[in-house]
Amino acid sequence: MGLRDRRGAGTKLVDMFEVILTRRKRFGWRWQVCDQSGKIFADGFERTRPSAKYHGERALFFLLSQAYLRNRSAASSED
Repeated sequence: MGLRDRRGAGTKLVDMFEVILTRRKRFGWRWQVCDQSGKIFADGFERTRPSAKYHGERALFFLLSQAYLRNRSAASSED
């Protein structure tokens, strides 16, 4: 389910993001933050799964917080 922008007459559908963890044989875990189309916004590599999960979710949170701050500053400049 996507988020909708409630400002204005039109509604804009926002992409959904997900954190993907992939086991890399003996070397550890790869994490990726992707959208629905598979475009990678952030990725990294960690030795343990909990660490990869933490860093992936941290990157997702940072991505979402930056989008919120960008939208908020654009809205305040329109006033």
